[in-house]
Order: sequence, then structure tokens, then C-alpha cells
Amino acid sequence: MSKVWVAYLKDEENAKDVSKKILALYDAAGFKNVFSKGEFTAVKIHFGERNNIGHIKPEWIKPLLNAVKKTGCKPFLTDTNTLYKGQRQNSVDHLMQAYQHGFSIENTGVPIIIADGLLSKNFSEVEINCRHFKSVKIANDILHSGSMIVLSHMTGHITSGFGAAIKNLAMGAAPRSGKQVQHADMKPKVNIEKCRACGLCIQWCPRNAIEIYDGAARINASECYGCAECISACRFGAIKNSFKGTSKTLQEKMAEYTLGAVKGKEGKVCYFNFLTHITKECDCLDEAQPKISGDIGILASYDPVAIDQASVDLLKEKNGEDILRRLWPENDYDIQIRYAEQIGLGERKYQLNIV
Repeated sequence: MSKVWVAYLKDEENAKDVSKKILALYDAAGFKNVFSKGEFTAVKIHFGERNNIGHIKPEWIKPLLNAVKKTGCKPFLTDTNTLYKGQRQNSVDHLMQAYQHGFSIENTGVPIIIADGLLSKNFSEVEINCRHFKSVKIANDILHSGSMIVLSHMTGHITSGFGAAIKNLAMGAAPRSGKQVQHADMKPKVNIEKCRACGLCIQWCPRNAIEIYDGAARINASECYGCAECISACRFGAIKNSFKGTSKTLQEKMAEYTLGAVKGKEGKVCYFNFLTHITKECDCLDEAQPKISGDIGILASYDPVAIDQASVDLLKEKNGEDILRRLWPENDYDIQIRYAEQIGLGERKYQLNIV
């Protein structure tokens, strides 16, 4: 049974108190023993798309980063470039977006390195021999780090139903080509009766796979690589996944990519999940999303499966219902957690320790 530590938060707790609770979790879990003098430590985080307000804040984590530096390791904040169109599709724009949200070296005390390089070509294949992939593509600057801290903001998600530690590593440690193969089975389809021919889907399609003719959007299936950006962009519910089972495959592929991201780092990875400003969709949306729940707290663990299971359990307990299943009834988020346990990423049974 894995240990999960939790520090509960009041709604909209101030930054100073949040950072104190992060440090309390760091001490309670003994995370300082993860890091070795002189090694590079990747601090995996999502910097938040433009206009996003739910992402983890730099002022929350600066004291944590200072504590980690005292161990003698060399931490750096990191993420990889996105598959969809946005402010984080290449390293230059990605860095500018991170700075816009306050993640400067002056504010955090550590540098940012976009782990897959300028145009997402900096990666290596990692052998895993699983159901969907024999090997996965992992960004080199994460792969070559000696240890890792995974800072995840829990949210809902349009294709996986839920995202936290597993999804953060699956997508965030993969280059654009790795993200693409995870999404490859998802092929959206337009409901012509609902389509208003507004063109938003065309604006956000990174493959130029959509055209409007005969008064409705049409998707070229041979060009589409399943990123689901058009589904997020559509304001009229006119675009859906075209067949069942794609969410299941995506989530299983996510678990396999997470396995590849941590391979060779056994005992050298620690996880924090932030159950704050929980939203229906992830922090990749270019908008300020409302909360679907009051703030709950911050969790810490050495086990990505246990911490994600504890996160969804606490959300249900807080609200007296499974909000994520109500919001995304076609996407059973339990698949990613269950399959991650099956392939040896961790275990779902956990012991919750209040800090």
C-alpha cells in the first residue's frame, strides 16, 4: 500500500500559506532523500496557456525549489511543446508564455528548459514493451535528468475525463510526435446539423485538415491526427469523436508513456498534485475557466497511481458526487489509473496521511 500525504487548503488560500504547506509535505514525505548532489533535477510543470488562471503559481513553489537546491542538485522547470496551436507550440513562444505567467528565474530561482528542444526534435526512444508501444519517445532533457519532481494541477479533460500526475507526465514528457501517436486513434466527426460554419475549428486545427463547404465544416480524415483541438474549439457541440473506445486507447497509451518517462528513475521521482481551482478542462485552454469545486488541498507521494486515485477520491468526497463522470460521461477516467497499475507504475491502494 502506497503512502499519500495531504495538506488541506481553505478556498483561495494565500500564496504564503500554500507554500508553507508544500514544504510541510516535502518534509513529511522525506523527499529531500530523492536528490543527489550535482545531479540535474527536472521539475515537470504546466505553465498554463495564455489567459489560463488555474495553473500552479510560481510564488507557491519558490520555497520548495529553494529547499531542493539545498540538497546540492540542480533543479530546472520544464515542459514540452504542444501538439495543438497555441502559445507553447515551440520553445521560444513557450518560454515567453512561461515568463508571462511569472516563471522567470528572478521569481523562482531556477531556469526553465523546454525539454524537447526548439522544434520538438530533441528526444530518444525508451523501450517499455507494453500493449500499445514497444518503445516511447521521451524528451531528452527529462530523460537525462537524474531525478524528477512532478507538479500536477488536477483538472477534467475533454478526451481522458481527468488529468493529474499520469497525464502530466504522459503528455508533458513527450515531444510533439509522441503526443501525436498517443492521440492517433481519435478521429473527430462533424454533426452537420449542429455546425454553424463559424470557422473556429479551422483556426485551431494544426494540420489544416478542416474546410467549410456546403455550409458546414468537413474534416479530412487522412490529414487529421486526432489532437481533438477542434472539439475544444467548437462552441456548438458540433464536433465529437467519431467512434467509441478512443478514450480508452488514449488513456492506456498515456499510462505507457508515463512508464517510459520514469524508467530508470526508480526511487528518484516525487509527485505533488494540486487540487486547487479544479476546472472542467485542462490548463491548455486559452481562457479563464470557472472552478467546478472548492479547493481541497495538495497531495504528495512517490506513487503516481496512488496520488491520482487519492485525488479523484478526495474530489468525490468534497462534493458528494463524481463530478468528473457527470461532466465527461463518455470518458471513464478510471481506465488510466487501472491500466497504470497493471503495467507496474504503482498501486491504487493507498494510506492517506494528513500533514
